[in-house]
Amino acid sequence: MENYRKIIHVDMDAFFASVEQLDHPEYKNKPLAVGGNKERGVVAAASYEARKFGVRSAMSSKLAALKCPDLIFVPPRFERYKEISQAIRKIFLSYTDLVEPLSLDEAFLDVTVNHFGLPSATLIAKEIRQKIKEETGLNASAGISYNKFLAKIASDLNKPNGQALITPEKAEAFLEKLPIEKFFGIGKVMAKKMNAFGIYYGYDLKQYSLPFLTSRFGKSGLHFYNIVRGIHESEVKPNRIRKSLGVEHTFEKDLIVTSEIKATLKEKLLPEFYRRLERNSAYGRTITLKIKYNDFTLHTRSKTLLSPILISNMENIVNELLDQEPLILPIRLLGVSLSNLVSKDHENPFGEQLRIDY
Repeated sequence: MENYRKIIHVDMDAFFASVEQLDHPEYKNKPLAVGGNKERGVVAAASYEARKFGVRSAMSSKLAALKCPDLIFVPPRFERYKEISQAIRKIFLSYTDLVEPLSLDEAFLDVTVNHFGLPSATLIAKEIRQKIKEETGLNASAGISYNKFLAKIASDLNKPNGQALITPEKAEAFLEKLPIEKFFGIGKVMAKKMNAFGIYYGYDLKQYSLPFLTSRFGKSGLHFYNIVRGIHESEVKPNRIRKSLGVEHTFEKDLIVTSEIKATLKEKLLPEFYRRLERNSAYGRTITLKIKYNDFTLHTRSKTLLSPILISNMENIVNELLDQEPLILPIRLLGVSLSNLVSKDHENPFGEQLRIDY
């Protein structure tokens, strides 16, 4: 029998919104949105009660309020979310060192070899979800399979507060029936491109040859060819490198005057930006200014240096980027980010992973 990894993908259910409902019992069982307000802003997370009305993350809060007139808006508390995320991470690490966080509310775990010598990934996932509930009061869902791609898909099958297993024997049949837009990594734009070729389900995708897929979709063609056959070799990487680090803010009132914009950057955005850089012990060579105008058009301006940018120089560079071109409309959102990052902990101490029978 072929040897397989045992991979778990744990995904917290409506994490930000659930934390707010946990800390504020008066919000329990009510439609709630984290971020924005009825006039402007963007929804960062929505409770399941709000989702019944069609409210989703990344939706404009004004549209969310129209969809759900009783929607409660609360400001995000990222320090609180990070605090709980770290407690959850400790639970993961009690089972395996091979934990790859994707965000504050989800992570991959390789439990092929685990600290307790447990043979069943399904039971490990159940134990982890139970411990998360006991220690934080929050619900988590999980997906279990032999690779990260399938585990990620499986974690969404029985949400909220459930888990699902996709075994090697059932993977291809499962993927053949899966709508193409449900494939992790295939967004709306790519799904439409595939629809043009008559690809609506995994089965349809499977009918096309590798040369055809690479000629139509470039390097992604090989990825599509493999994943529909259940092939995905990416390992769980416990020290995954963050590609960028930044902050952004949507304003209740549009910014128009340049002096006001620079003051807002100096007094509000940059101090939080510096705190995040210091917390993550990260530095980088490229700084980017993000500008969203009140007609929702988005512009970015970047500058790259040969050596890592010092915090003491960042304000001058951001102002230089701001003055680079005239502002054409009132500003709705500003963001600052640093990329080409180097972390002190970027080296991966883990070598080849052991494989045993699934």
